Amino acid sequence: MRNLSGSHVEEFVLVGFPTTPPLQLLLFVLFFAIYLLTLLENALIVFTIWLTPSLHRPMYFFLGHLSFLELWYINVTIPRLLAAFLTQDSRVSYVGCMTQLYFFIALACTECVLLAVMAYDRYLAICGPLHYPSLMPSSLATRLAAASWGSGFFSSMMKLLFISQLSYCGPNIINHFFCDISPLLNLTCSDKEQAELVDFLLALVMILLPLLAVVSSYTAIIGAILRIPTSRGRRKAFSTCATHLAVVVIYYSSTLFTYARPRAMYTFNHNKIISVLYTVIVPSLNPAIYCLRNKEVKEAFRKAVMGRCHYPKDVPD
Repeated sequence: MRNLSGSHVEEFVLVGFPTTPPLQLLLFVLFFAIYLLTLLENALIVFTIWLTPSLHRPMYFFLGHLSFLELWYINVTIPRLLAAFLTQDSRVSYVGCMTQLYFFIALACTECVLLAVMAYDRYLAICGPLHYPSLMPSSLATRLAAASWGSGFFSSMMKLLFISQLSYCGPNIINHFFCDISPLLNLTCSDKEQAELVDFLLALVMILLPLLAVVSSYTAIIGAILRIPTSRGRRKAFSTCATHLAVVVIYYSSTLFTYARPRAMYTFNHNKIISVLYTVIVPSLNPAIYCLRNKEVKEAFRKAVMGRCHYPKDVPD
């Protein structure tokens, strides 16, 4: 469709996962269950950390921000994925597409920076445990979290500033289940080199710089762990980092594959599968990886939720 001037697309058609109806229904039920589970997991983590004073420390402060981000993130992406399984194609307005793209990029970039901040926090805790309270006070943790959110939303605004200036004359079919940068760049009928360059450079900055911080932090962490004299101490220290490292590897590898080469990657339909990995699977795994193995969080959750269920009449002295 074009607007009254005949020069601009008014809406886009999102092509999801065309397959047989029984398989579409099965996939819809599967991902809807994952969606509800992810909502529940992350909401419970935010709820538990907020209500438990003993968890009001930088490590759990960042975890709370990550879980809140995941709640927002999945509500931007998964509803579109579910719609892709219900219909062969779904339509979204030009403004709706740009709005969805803005929040998707902003949250993805914020998560990249936040994961780097969490790696730095673990570096301070393991390599300088005696000085950790002074090196990472709550005021610094608040500023780092604010910087993560601010850099993510600023980067998204800069990308969208260039993408929104492009003209879309048709066709208007996007071979994806949500509005993403590469399919939009492929559909434009105007010169896209400047927008592609800005997108590529900002993607490198928002992905590679945080990744460099993660690698540097974990290099120092591994060195500190190897210097621990007992094998039990080494295992305990490494177990606290391995969970975060697993999420970092999954998230950054899929993100780099998707966005490091925006012009080439869209030629593969496998991109939609990769997108499912970091928009659905990673948010659903984060709570389990970070918190279910953490005794403090499990105990706090039991006291905050189960205790209230079993002793609803208890009141503080």
